[in-house]
Amino acid sequence: MAGCCTVVAGGQWGDEAKGKISAYLSLTDGIDVAARAGLGPGAGHTVVSAGTTLKLRQLPAAVIRPQTTLLLGAGVMVNPAVFLAEVADLGAGRRVGLDPRASIIDEVHRRTDREDPHLTTTIGSTGSGHGPCLADRALRRGRLAGEVADLAPYLADVAELLNQALDDGRKVLIEGTNGFLLSVLYGTYPHTVGKDSTAATIAADVGLGPTRIDRVVLAFKAFPTRVGGGSFPTELPRAEIEARGFLEQGTVTGRPRRVGTFDFAAAGRAARINAPTDIALTFLDRIDPDCRGRPFDRLSRAARAFIDQVEDACRAPVTLIGTGPDTFDILDRRGER
Repeated sequence: MAGCCTVVAGGQWGDEAKGKISAYLSLTDGIDVAARAGLGPGAGHTVVSAGTTLKLRQLPAAVIRPQTTLLLGAGVMVNPAVFLAEVADLGAGRRVGLDPRASIIDEVHRRTDREDPHLTTTIGSTGSGHGPCLADRALRRGRLAGEVADLAPYLADVAELLNQALDDGRKVLIEGTNGFLLSVLYGTYPHTVGKDSTAATIAADVGLGPTRIDRVVLAFKAFPTRVGGGSFPTELPRAEIEARGFLEQGTVTGRPRRVGTFDFAAAGRAARINAPTDIALTFLDRIDPDCRGRPFDRLSRAARAFIDQVEDACRAPVTLIGTGPDTFDILDRRGER
């Protein structure tokens, strides 16, 4: 009997709480195997549980569930020092698998990312080495995880493990990193990351074909944010951001995030290409502070109208609603839809 595979993707410029959604699903759905796709350590995911905050740069957010096997696909870039430190800090070594085909971020990649004027000034790169590492992979001269001795204890054929898990009827979760509008193909080019970030590429990153995916959860933040330059049609002025209490910083870079109002047209385009079965709408509490702990029918009229607008724009149901910072601060409507 085939298992069930869920992909979690982002619909904006990142910061949509994909890590929170992935952590929640791993716990509530009893995920057996979780894999991280997308970029590398420059894309951070924050998970809050029982008063503890985890800032993850390499491992899947499902690390929060002790029984879940944690994998990093061939499409992920790995900084060995960051990866090994995270595995050690979280005591996750016995359940971590890293595909030997994953790209290695070397010091030359990080240095180029920090010193190249186009990357630092025009693009506003995180400096983590992603773009230069991807360039070397395209030129077929970059190192792979299978070539790094310190990574040998963790090497595993992630594509085979995931496909076998599904063949065995197990539950699989694939966690994307960067948002759709940062896709090098469909985003606000050139102010994007160096690779595609759609649900289809997330699946390919870990070695899964399209027909193996059962559900696609596309995450949107109730008020979109982005770091660095590039188009942002609904961006708010700094004074209004401060007045609304929307000031934020990037998980990895610490840079202030630009903030805007929800862009329904952009959300519709993201949904068109990612084809979600479910929408996760996060940070509703930041625009409706009274929503936490309430059932859907007790949300304010304005909040419910906003959710209806999101569903209309995306042509998909909003089944997961983030109402606070904790992993379980989620209004789960999957059984109702």
